[in-house]
Amino acid sequence: MSDPIETASNTAAPATPAFGERLASTMDKYGHLCVGIDPHTYLLERWGLPVSAVGAHEFGLRIIEKLAGRVGIVKPQVAFYERFGANGYRVLEDVFTAARDAGLLVIADVKRGDVGSTLEAYSEAWLTPGMPLEADAMTINPYQGFDTFKKPLEMTEQYGKGLFALAATSNPESASVQTARRVRGTQEGRTVAGGIAARAALWNREHAEGRTKGSVGVVIGATVDLERLDIDVDDLATEPDTPILAPGFGHQGADVADVRRIFGASAPNVIVNSSRGLLQHGLEGLDAAIDEQLAVLERAFA
Repeated sequence: MSDPIETASNTAAPATPAFGERLASTMDKYGHLCVGIDPHTYLLERWGLPVSAVGAHEFGLRIIEKLAGRVGIVKPQVAFYERFGANGYRVLEDVFTAARDAGLLVIADVKRGDVGSTLEAYSEAWLTPGMPLEADAMTINPYQGFDTFKKPLEMTEQYGKGLFALAATSNPESASVQTARRVRGTQEGRTVAGGIAARAALWNREHAEGRTKGSVGVVIGATVDLERLDIDVDDLATEPDTPILAPGFGHQGADVADVRRIFGASAPNVIVNSSRGLLQHGLEGLDAAIDEQLAVLERAFA
């Protein structure tokens, strides 16, 4: 039997439309909702599932069954599978496969970031067609420098994949780093978060000309102060638009109905992530919770 890693690495990838274009089509068809598949311990218990790889497997597959044909994007949080070791990764492979077979775009929430060669290996794991953990996009940590993204950026074009760089996360503990300003000589520069967002937008303009959306997005929490962080939402809305993956709605306090007020000109590019706010209702209540969230979003973007 051939080695699956060797086979995936040596097989030419089929031509795939750019991730930004696939994302635009998905949002046109299904709207802006992204459901986070996060098998927290308390959620598994609430769903009557064991706190194990088996429970996380069942949890993910049941959610996907409910979403198919209604929602276009899912974001599995890899850490909640990783904690179960090898078995956790095996069932995560099944969750990814089931989601992609159901026509969902899969954003692997892995938040990887490292020096160039190591980050290249991470990217091969999550973005290479045919690999066991293949996703459509991955979250990525730029805090060792945006320039470490060289290989992952190449892979977005080569394989039609996407990246979402952490710019301004919704957890308050990150504010001291993300609001820090660079100094050049005697001049105070942009915040770290603002600089990351600007670099993503610039890359899209340089590499995705003529497309609706770029394939490099940013993670910006819906609860953050965009003005304090010096994030220019107008710049992110300059064609090709820079996608925004926005956690913080629901359980963390932001109201989905306020998406236009929060993100201004960039609101049409926002992927509204909701996980615990939906999943806390259990399997029996998930249909109604999804319907309500979709209705609120439809009104918000009307």
